[in-house]
Amino acid sequence: MNPAFRKITRDGLWDNNIVFSQSIGLCPLLAVTGTATNGLGMGLATAAVMVVCNALVSWVRALIPSEIRIPVFVVLIAMVVTLVDMMMNAWLHEMHKVLGLFIPLIVTNCAILGRAEAYASRHPVAHASMDGLMMGLGFTLALVVLGAAREVVGAGTLFASARLLMGDSFAWLETTLIPDYRGFLLMALPPGGFLMLGFLLAGKKLIDRRLKAHQSRPVVLGGSVAESS
Repeated sequence: MNPAFRKITRDGLWDNNIVFSQSIGLCPLLAVTGTATNGLGMGLATAAVMVVCNALVSWVRALIPSEIRIPVFVVLIAMVVTLVDMMMNAWLHEMHKVLGLFIPLIVTNCAILGRAEAYASRHPVAHASMDGLMMGLGFTLALVVLGAAREVVGAGTLFASARLLMGDSFAWLETTLIPDYRGFLLMALPPGGFLMLGFLLAGKKLIDRRLKAHQSRPVVLGGSVAESS
């Protein structure tokens, strides 16, 4: 893979993840992650918006006066979000009935405007589109992981109602992990989302610390000792 694209991929999925590293876009994260399915649906919708918006901003960046670039970016984002909202309503109506209230709020997701301003407006279309895709997938990953953790602890299930998002052929994803579980209501409420997000952020910090320690560990080469990084 091209080194530039490899760095964009690593940044989007892990090093500069919108949620786990930048801690932005938390409003939709906490609002819709009651289940892994809701997180996946919202994450994919946000990723689609980020890809298209980054490509559009990069494509027209030379035509936009710098004084009015932010309002223009907001108009472009609102247009794309409206299209995504209408397509979900047409083709994923059952899922839209669950997430439809939150889809228009993608416009206010500071992560999308932030990537348009900080990256897409300064890079070519291919790099901007790749950045939107990887940042969107990183955001989707965060929503699914948080939604799955809250769903398992809160209800003992995983990917409940997956058929609403992906059709009856994916009903096999709907799993009951803890039979006869009476549930833990706190995890289904916003405070539970805050608590679980705190555990996940702490887990990422711990993994990053261990990776850094592993990379800086001395390596023995031909009887001499050298640093591995």
